[in-house]
Amino acid sequence: MTRTQGLRRIRADVVGLALGLVAILLGLFGTTGAAAKAPTTELRGMWIASVDNIDWPSKPGLPAAQQQDEYRKLLDQAVANKLNAVFVQVRPTADAFWPSPYEPWSHWLTGQQGRGPGYDPLRFLIDEAHKRGLRFHAWFNPYRISMKDDPNALVPEHPARKHPEWTFAYGGKLYYNPGVPQAREFVIDAIMHAVANYDVDGAHLDDYFYPYPVKDQKIPDERTFAEHGKGFDNIEDWRRHNVNQLVSELDTRVHRAKPGAKFGVSPFGIWRNAASDPAGSQTRGLESYSAIYADSRKWVQEGWVDYIAPQVYWQIGHPAADYAALVPWWSKTVAGTGVDLYIGQAAYRVGREGWTDPGELSAHLSLNSKYPGVRGDIYFSAKSLATNAAEAMARLVKEHYSVR
Repeated sequence: MTRTQGLRRIRADVVGLALGLVAILLGLFGTTGAAAKAPTTELRGMWIASVDNIDWPSKPGLPAAQQQDEYRKLLDQAVANKLNAVFVQVRPTADAFWPSPYEPWSHWLTGQQGRGPGYDPLRFLIDEAHKRGLRFHAWFNPYRISMKDDPNALVPEHPARKHPEWTFAYGGKLYYNPGVPQAREFVIDAIMHAVANYDVDGAHLDDYFYPYPVKDQKIPDERTFAEHGKGFDNIEDWRRHNVNQLVSELDTRVHRAKPGAKFGVSPFGIWRNAASDPAGSQTRGLESYSAIYADSRKWVQEGWVDYIAPQVYWQIGHPAADYAALVPWWSKTVAGTGVDLYIGQAAYRVGREGWTDPGELSAHLSLNSKYPGVRGDIYFSAKSLATNAAEAMARLVKEHYSVR
């Protein structure tokens, strides 16, 4: 057991003892009215995506007042659904939703990279969430620079243009190269500026590390491997090591800057299939371990995250990636580690892609309740909870969230 993992396990035990003492005291002395309804300890989260203006703002270049009004409505929706946390994407493409000394203002905000919106969005986002009793997790995409592969489309002062040796193009997009130590340190510094200077409750990474595979294309990092891969027999292990360094270093720096903040990752839902590794899940899908070089199981085992939120974006009974197989696998993975498990729920798929049962989401939470390792859920994403998944969410709230 690592020192970090041991400290987290001790902390989890202390929290459990404290909650048990509260329960005993309530049982001995009783309580009435509102005081009897102790706040839920499970996390009920909602992702708010800004890339491609998926959720917020609804389009680039809106007046500040309209941006703010849209966000308030999303938070009010979260409260109405009895959620208690939001995960807001504030660095979608090597840019910033706050005045950053490292990276330019995001064009998803203003329509023009580098042009400010006239206010500090991150401060506003946090303040409005906290006013409603919602925890605020700042969500960062680490390596994606642009949804296009032309560096000349970036503002001239963009770090990726100043340091083309830090980047590679792949699949029509531009990325920082995870194998370049200077690029990794820069990404960490850019993220930490927000963590250190704002009242965030957590720092959150999504599932994009090395890019997802594109048919007939190879990641162009052979030269980087030759330069920086000493001690590794193959490029795949080296790539996983690079991602591990990002995660472990961020864990250290987040807690150094904000001891009370949570650091977590939302990886792809399958670590490895059992056919590839006996420790893997009974699934037959893409593996994060080998496809994007994200060794998410190791992060849990080493205690490099406070929580893990795998994107278990499939139905119960799915032939290749059964929700009912993955949740127990993840619950077993976190057992005894002190790492919390939140399940990423695919609200965006409700009514689509063969997911036609409006009771599917509620059934997921019923299944989760059988596994004590599951400490909550996060729904992707905000827009879906008010559109295609509205009926499913209303049913879920009634059946699972109405008591507390």
